[in-house]
Amino acid sequence: MKKVLAFLLGTLLFTSEIRAQKNLELGAFLGCSFYLGELNPNGFFNQFTRVAGGLALRYNINNRLAVRGNAFFGTVTADDSQSPSASQRERNLDFKSPIDEFSVQAEFNFLEYELGNPKHPFTPFIFAGFGIFKMDPQGLDGNQWVELQPLRTEGQGTSANSAHPYHLLQPCIPFGAGIKTNFSKTICITIEWGMRKTFTGYIDDVSKTYVSPTVLAAADGVSGPLAVVMADKSTNPDKASDVGEERGDGKKDWYSFAGIILSFRIHSTHEHCYSYF
Repeated sequence: MKKVLAFLLGTLLFTSEIRAQKNLELGAFLGCSFYLGELNPNGFFNQFTRVAGGLALRYNINNRLAVRGNAFFGTVTADDSQSPSASQRERNLDFKSPIDEFSVQAEFNFLEYELGNPKHPFTPFIFAGFGIFKMDPQGLDGNQWVELQPLRTEGQGTSANSAHPYHLLQPCIPFGAGIKTNFSKTICITIEWGMRKTFTGYIDDVSKTYVSPTVLAAADGVSGPLAVVMADKSTNPDKASDVGEERGDGKKDWYSFAGIILSFRIHSTHEHCYSYF
């Protein structure tokens, strides 16, 4: 992250003349979302990809650098029963979770770009930033989706697992690349793909090991029978043998937003700035 910011700053300082657009754009995002984790370890844009949408507000500082705020909303989901992996099919877990993200990012244009300027109508770009997102993993109990975090399916806060229940509000680091181009004097079309590094392994409610169903059933604040059912859906008929075995790999989850932003210029001022380097 520090290297990206240093690269952006260094490029700007050594540009002999920078045209400061100071354009403000408001846009609508339409695209898709997916996640990478225990239930979908390698699936980019597969059957678990879902429709996503949102809003974006971009401030063009000059023809190389912009800052953008996002409010993106999507859903991530996966199902072990659809996996090509035999071990995942045996585990037999499933989940879905809404992802409500609010983030700020810096964009660096590889080419000079200015909305409405036919001399600089197009550029590829990269971006990186910081955000927060709200999740709410749910699993299927028959035909009904139930919230998983309150069930503490890995025994959080019990004698089997001293860790606190995971938080539904989490930080993330968005980064990615895209292309932006003028559609008219006041309209910009952006196509981008961004990944989100997270600091939780529980977007899918799966991270560590199976705990004893006896512990889950007896824990305070846990809906015992339902927690037991949702914690271990394995096709293994001897559920007791699963206790202490790996339920997840312990790694942090990732998620992605990719799509198109149609933005409109809502304010503009122009001036010239000169570098002394």
